[in-house]
Amino acid sequence: MAELSASKHSARSSEEEDDVVQRRTFRDYYIILRERLWIALPLAVLVAVSVGYMQARVPAMYAASATLQFDKPPTIVTTQGVMDATVHNEFDINTYIQDMQSAKVRNQVVNSFSPEEQAILMRPRMKALKPGQPPPTFGAWDLGNLIVTSRRQSFIVDVTVQHQDGEAAAIVANKYIEKFMEYLMSNNTDTNDFASNFLHTQAEKLRADSEDAEKARAKYLKDRGLVSLDASLDSVGDALKAVQANLTAAKLDLLNLNNTFEQIKAYQAAHRDMYEIAWISQHGNIPGLRAQLSDLQRQKATLAQTYLERHPKMLDVNQKIATVQAQLAAELAQAVADFQTELANARNKVDALSVAEKEKEKEEMALEGMRVEYNSLVTQAQVAKSNYMAILDRMNQTDTSRNLDKVPLRPLDPAVPSTSPYQPDIHKIVKTCVGLGVIVFIGVAMGLSFVDDRIKSAWDVEAFIGVNLLGIIPDLSSMKGEDKHSLVLNHQQTPGVEAFLGVYSAVKIQSKLDYPKSILITSTIPGEGKTLVSSNLAGGFARHGKKTILIDCDLRRPMLHRHFKQQNNVGLIPWFENGASLEGTLATNPHLGVTKLTENFSLLTSGGRSKSPTSMLEQPVFGQFLEKLKKEYDVVVVDSPPMGAVTDALLIAERTDEVIYVCRFNRAYRKHIKLYIRALLSSKNAVLGIVLNGLSPRRIEYYSNYRYYRSYKKYYGSQT
Repeated sequence: MAELSASKHSARSSEEEDDVVQRRTFRDYYIILRERLWIALPLAVLVAVSVGYMQARVPAMYAASATLQFDKPPTIVTTQGVMDATVHNEFDINTYIQDMQSAKVRNQVVNSFSPEEQAILMRPRMKALKPGQPPPTFGAWDLGNLIVTSRRQSFIVDVTVQHQDGEAAAIVANKYIEKFMEYLMSNNTDTNDFASNFLHTQAEKLRADSEDAEKARAKYLKDRGLVSLDASLDSVGDALKAVQANLTAAKLDLLNLNNTFEQIKAYQAAHRDMYEIAWISQHGNIPGLRAQLSDLQRQKATLAQTYLERHPKMLDVNQKIATVQAQLAAELAQAVADFQTELANARNKVDALSVAEKEKEKEEMALEGMRVEYNSLVTQAQVAKSNYMAILDRMNQTDTSRNLDKVPLRPLDPAVPSTSPYQPDIHKIVKTCVGLGVIVFIGVAMGLSFVDDRIKSAWDVEAFIGVNLLGIIPDLSSMKGEDKHSLVLNHQQTPGVEAFLGVYSAVKIQSKLDYPKSILITSTIPGEGKTLVSSNLAGGFARHGKKTILIDCDLRRPMLHRHFKQQNNVGLIPWFENGASLEGTLATNPHLGVTKLTENFSLLTSGGRSKSPTSMLEQPVFGQFLEKLKKEYDVVVVDSPPMGAVTDALLIAERTDEVIYVCRFNRAYRKHIKLYIRALLSSKNAVLGIVLNGLSPRRIEYYSNYRYYRSYKKYYGSQT
């Protein structure tokens, strides 16, 4: 039952490990930053100060800005010239901005400065001139940097000049505005004059083209004897529709006649009564003769009841019947002949209408062919006339507006010299350095957290490794070695005791097994405090009334006998060498030499050292030995070698019920611990969790939520 429960717990732990999502809390990030404060902070300060120093050494730069306002589209003059200089949208404003920044305007600005203004613009270069060097010449490089921007959703443009001299920046900005307005005035006037002359020439040419196109259209109709192509097409179309309707009706009549003709031929071949055919029975005198014949036959039937066949009345009736039958035969022959004549006429009518239909279709196709050519002539005439009217209207507008002032903008605010440089901007440099320092500080701290894989916090245990954190043990290096291993056993009142009792409580909560049971204590590397934890955890069980035995299974380097001041001449190794007997009570076996330290606490030493203890640990008798101890004790605590050094712990783990893993702060690597925990889980052990050991009180306060140090001092005060 215990093995089944352990197996389920192991499977559950394995599933939880697979489902672990590595999420850190804000507290975890705070811990990372605080732990690496004295590495990341100096580096961040160094980088920030270096960048700030470099930015502060750049040459001082001044900026002066002037503003221009574009005029809104005019509403008084309703005509529009060819060169429309008004501004309608942002595209027009951007076009003017590009014109202002063009080389043509810049050259005009360079050539417009007086000698006094040139001297002001050259002052920064003159100050930097070394003794003996020839004086520099004035050029476009002395204008500084021009920046032209438009204000959003407005008709205002800012002209800014950046220069090493504040007065020079203002002079250049104002000069750019002056020369740009002269450039617009000259450009608009020349363009409108050229456009007006060009439009007059083009208007005369388009007028002639329009007249020629109209004449070609009229000549086309006259040559073909047409008044209107559309009227002719409508007339031919109506005639064609009438012919097609008649042809359809004739074809339908012919189809009916052909069906009747086939019926007549079938009746003649079968010698059937022709009067059953509707067309025959209704033709000519046939209906009357058939009625007369029917009456005579009824008379004959009446007379036959009274007279014999040779009676005069009977002979007279028979003579009349024969006469009527002869007339019916003649009428039947005539009906067939008339039907054939009518069938031939129907066929001739269909042929005649088909010929008429083809003639009308040819006539319509001929007119449709003319339509394409005629419509082309009409389109050419309309386009030519439209072009002529459009350019005539534009020419009239240009003539009206050519003498108007079309400069679309005017100066708003002139540039004034700046008294303080915009570069270097101390406020901006400070903000940049602070931001950069924070980024470097956080980046270095987080980067080191990824590089440094050693275990440090509760997040490393529960999120990364995926097992429970059973407790945190403070750093007890200041205590004497013979005292700290029996803190719980001796009922001492120190913060360490509360930590071990907390581990005991966590083990009791996490354990799914009832007593008796065996617990293995192991670690990754030597020096992590597994012996300290196993001693005080065993003391915790004993202190709470559980009969406990502590076994030193670190056969290569036994230490428990020293910590409890016992001899090491008897124990596991002598017991195994003397036959490993399981007879009797193990607690009194002389080769084992179990030492009873308190009422509920016993110690089993190693009895020496062994260079190859695996030969003993692999034997079935070792597992039987642990099972026998569980019958004599409630809890068997096994102190084993570290898993990263030898494989002894895995062999022992196969024969124990539960495992507790001890990790020392900032010592073993998380990936190694996770690997060994996985190995323990694969051997179907119930890993209760990890005990984090060796943290200073300050680190405990911000590496976890365990506050028992501060609380302990407040509670016990000076008694400690």
